[in-house]
Formats: sequence, C-alpha cells, structure tokens
Amino acid sequence: MTALVLAVIPGHRGWFDIGVYYGTVRHWFDTGRLYDYVRPGTAYGFTYPPFAALCMLPMRLFGWHPAIAVGVTLSAAATALLLYWLIDPIARRYGWCRWYAFGLAACLCALTNPVRDTFSFGQVNLLLVALVFADRRLADSRWTFLAGVGTGLAAAIKLTPALFIVHLLITRQWRAAGTAAATALGATGLGFLIGPEVSRQFWAATLWDTDRVGGFANMSNQSLQGLIARLGPQLPGRALWVAASLAVLVIWTHRLRHAARARDSLAAYSLTGLACCLVSPITWVHHLVWALPALVVLAEAALRERRRGVLAVSWLLQLVISSGMVWLWRPDGRTPGTLFGGSAYVLVTFALLVAMPIRHRPDDGPAPAVTPPGRNARPGTAKPGTENPGTAKPGGPGRPRKRPAAVG
Repeated sequence: MTALVLAVIPGHRGWFDIGVYYGTVRHWFDTGRLYDYVRPGTAYGFTYPPFAALCMLPMRLFGWHPAIAVGVTLSAAATALLLYWLIDPIARRYGWCRWYAFGLAACLCALTNPVRDTFSFGQVNLLLVALVFADRRLADSRWTFLAGVGTGLAAAIKLTPALFIVHLLITRQWRAAGTAAATALGATGLGFLIGPEVSRQFWAATLWDTDRVGGFANMSNQSLQGLIARLGPQLPGRALWVAASLAVLVIWTHRLRHAARARDSLAAYSLTGLACCLVSPITWVHHLVWALPALVVLAEAALRERRRGVLAVSWLLQLVISSGMVWLWRPDGRTPGTLFGGSAYVLVTFALLVAMPIRHRPDDGPAPAVTPPGRNARPGTAKPGTENPGTAKPGGPGRPRKRPAAVG
C-alpha cells in the first residue's frame, strides 16, 4: 500500500511550491526584484524572507526536472535523518530490530497527509524540522557549542520556527538560545547585505500582506486562525485569534516547563512544534510535519505503559492525519462537520498539546542491559522495559542511572 501511495501521490500537486521557488530565484537573478514575481496562472508568489531566496539561488543552475529531483532528494534525506533520531533510540531501548523499526516508521510517515503534501508541493518543511531537531542532538554531544545554529537558520528561512528560540530560553539553554538568536540575526543581516531593497520590501510590506499567502478560511489552513475564520465572518476574527493564541502559548509554556523538569527533551521539542502550528496565522497541511514527533511520543507512551486505550488513540490519530479528511467539507459550510471534520487537524494538534504524555527519562540512549531469560537469570528477574527503580535492591539491575543536568 505504501509503495502504491509513493508511486502515485507525489507530484499530483505538480510540485507547485518548487515552481514558485524556481521562478522566483530566476526572476530575482535576472531583474533584481524578488517579491513582484507571481507564478503564471496563479496569484501566488514568494513569501519567505530574502535569506530563504539566497539559500535557493543554486536552483538557478538547474533545469526544471533536475531542480525537482534535488528538492525531493533533500526532503527524503531530511526525513530519513529525522526518523533515525526519533525511532532508533526507541528500537534500542526495547531491543527491536532497528532496521525493521525504521522501515515500519518510514511507511507510516510516508502515508501521513503532511508528508505527502510536503513532497507533492516540493516544500521545505522537513528540512526545517531536521535543522531544529539537529540542535536537540547537538546539545547532548561533544559538538554542543554548535547547538542553536540549526534553529537560527530555520528561523531565518521561515519565521515560525523562531518559537524554538523562545523554547531554548524557557528551558534555560542559554548558550544554545544565544547561538540561535545570533545565527538568525546574522542570516537576516546577510539577506540585507545581498539584497537591501528586497529586504526592506519584505520587512516593511510583504510580511504583512496576508493576501499573498491565501485565505484564512481555506480548508488547507489548519491553524487556530483557520478554524476561527471557518466559524463565520461575523466573529471578531483577529481579536479572537490573538486571545486563542495567547491561551495556547500559556498552555505550551506550562507543559514545556513540565517537560524540562522531567528532562524529556523529545516531548519538549514536540510541544513547541505543536504550538508553532497552532499560533501561526497560516498553517497549511504540509506545515503539520512539525506534529509528527508528538505522534512518536504518544506511540512510545502506549508501548511503554502497555495501555490499550492509549495505543488505540495513537492509531486513531495516525489514521486521521493520514486521511486528508479536511477536504471533505467546504469552508462556508457553517456546520458541525466543517467545525470537527474540516478542522480535524487543528483539533488533533491542540489535543496533543494538552494531553501528550511526558515522562521522566534519563536520556535517549540504550536501555540498561538485562540478562536474557534462561541464561543465568534469577527467578523473578524483570523483563526488559518493566524494571521498577523504586523497588530494586541497591546495586541491582533496576537501579536508575543518574540523570543529566540539563534538557537536551
């Protein structure tokens, strides 16, 4: 089934966004103007900061089909790297075959609507997620001095990931936060240096021109603003969105601090990804790749706690986010179906923000070695993953390892 989806679905949207990027950088190179380019036959143009266009300038060296191939290859590599970071620690912890676990996770990931759309449109979302989660890995490595560079670059390419800089501040990762802020400012400054006029145009006018992005009520917009816009034009949309976003940020801050105290860095980063999707004025379906790590956290909690209800919810959310059900309704329907079905991804994202499990974890490394049953094992030895540190004898196999001092 996955092979059929991958053979048929990618490209069905014509790599629309790659077309915008490709036309924009060629137009910029030829005319010196960036934001007056509109893809022929549409009303859509380039909406990212000038630094993003600077990163895409190498597309000028490729033809159309090679540009598509390079874009798809980069997204595939970013997806593989992200899945390795998310799934391999779980496979090692539970003693699974790591390649089988990775392959199964890759199939489930490929079936999700956000990943399909990211490839179909030729979007850059998966590259940005990989940049941010690279910082999470660097924070626990000998290259910790580089932690924050990926987050800063992601924030300079698209503004939404800038919330991860606030994440670093809240979790008291001061050096990483400083590095991220300096990187973002430096990259933005480079954009001003290379294209001063287009930079002034972006920050003074283009950034605030929401008509360039698309209508808020569009069913593809799965943000709080999109949900509010679909409720009806009679509502005070902007004021209601600001109030709802502030409420979400309060919830996010509370849960992020909880995750920091628990040293659950995966949950912490997942919560911030969810908050990014909710508070952004426009969250197209392909932007929801930021929610995928939260689904991994939920699935691991179901396996760890062996609770059928949590496992059922995990599979249900996977089914919903893979379904594409939001396009079964019209934005002007004003019906319960439009609210719950047409905004299903918003509701799933909010539910994960509020209820995603957080647990105390020492790190994401391999689980302590456990003697296999039948090989010098004492009667009553706990099975892998079921040790109870609170009842283990001093020095016994269940003794918990010392936790690291900071969130990573």
